[in-house]
Amino acid sequence: MRPRSRQDSNARERGFTLVEMMIVIAIIAILVSILVPNFIRARAQAQTAACMMNLKEIATALELYETDHLAYPPSGAVDGSVSNPLLPYLKQVPIDSAAGPGASYSFAVTGGSTSVASYTITCPGLHDPATLQNISPGTVNQHIAYSSNGGYSAVASQP
Repeated sequence: MRPRSRQDSNARERGFTLVEMMIVIAIIAILVSILVPNFIRARAQAQTAACMMNLKEIATALELYETDHLAYPPSGAVDGSVSNPLLPYLKQVPIDSAAGPGASYSFAVTGGSTSVASYTITCPGLHDPATLQNISPGTVNQHIAYSSNGGYSAVASQP
């Protein structure tokens, strides 16, 4: 029996072939093509849920303001300005993740200090209509609104 040479041992320790590498890459590409749309959809749903929570928080601030002052504040934007009447009633100024930090929620009050006063709060960001189907089935609108009379709805644009 002859001793093994270095050349013989290298021949037995071969790496992956090109075909094997291409199969692995194809499998990874298939997995990515399945997972990425699911992550994008989950992110869009999370943005919509966060917007709805912010709308509810602003609605609570409006109700607290009305309780203290016996009237709703004049219509406006919910931003960080000192003149914002809702600032004392909010833990922090809500930011819509679909719109970014520069955009602000807006609210419109009708009836002011009367007993039939109402308000509508609108989200500044554009949301995927598919994530709004649970609040407005069949909608193609991209904004979310909260009304003291009707609750959540999908609307065409921010006022």
